[in-house]
Amino acid sequence: MHTNIKTTVAALALAACGMACQVGAEAVNKAIPAPALDTPAAEATGAQTAVLAGGCFWGLQGMFEHVQGVTKVVAGYSGGTKETAHYEMVGTETTGHAESVEITFDPKKVTYGQLLRLYFSVAHDPTELNRQGPDSGPSYRSEIFFTSPTQERVAKAYMAQLNQGKVFGKPIATKIEAMKGFYPAEGYHQDYLIHNPTQPYIVRNDLPKIEALKKVYPELYRETPVMLSSGR
Repeated sequence: MHTNIKTTVAALALAACGMACQVGAEAVNKAIPAPALDTPAAEATGAQTAVLAGGCFWGLQGMFEHVQGVTKVVAGYSGGTKETAHYEMVGTETTGHAESVEITFDPKKVTYGQLLRLYFSVAHDPTELNRQGPDSGPSYRSEIFFTSPTQERVAKAYMAQLNQGKVFGKPIATKIEAMKGFYPAEGYHQDYLIHNPTQPYIVRNDLPKIEALKKVYPELYRETPVMLSSGR
């Protein structure tokens, strides 16, 4: 699973995250329909959070940090217990955790439905079952962890809409369940894409997601990412 490449840094990166950040071309090269059911921005109050899993959290964090209205993105684990929320343990594929991101956002600037549109179309390939790219296992699964009944309704309705419209060549494999807990990943995983933009693994697997966001959804793209480390 952890393929070696020529440089020491890249080898360490692969050991830390495998190749799960690789996204299918089908997922990044086109826009998909907006959700028919969403929460109107005019009715939103206060900051909200979304927790999403879709392969390695480096790529998810790096992409969502470039989204307008997003104020913070944390890489972490969701689906298991606090005691097992450690990279080495999650990698055993026995903890129930998925590599995830917790996205804090201003719902007046970007809605939950808009975040899901990006999630399904440029962040990862939602038709992969328990894998992204060549990496397999439940920790790389596609899953939405809703934090409210409204998020549950929007997520289920949108996934049904995309499946019924046959937007993808295969059925969506994404799971939807209530969030029981989110646990931040180790510090060396945070803002990894921002700190290592020329690392071969990042260049090959993660930067295309940001380019797709910029190309396909320019109205939601922000040039300067919101960094967790700086709090910007």
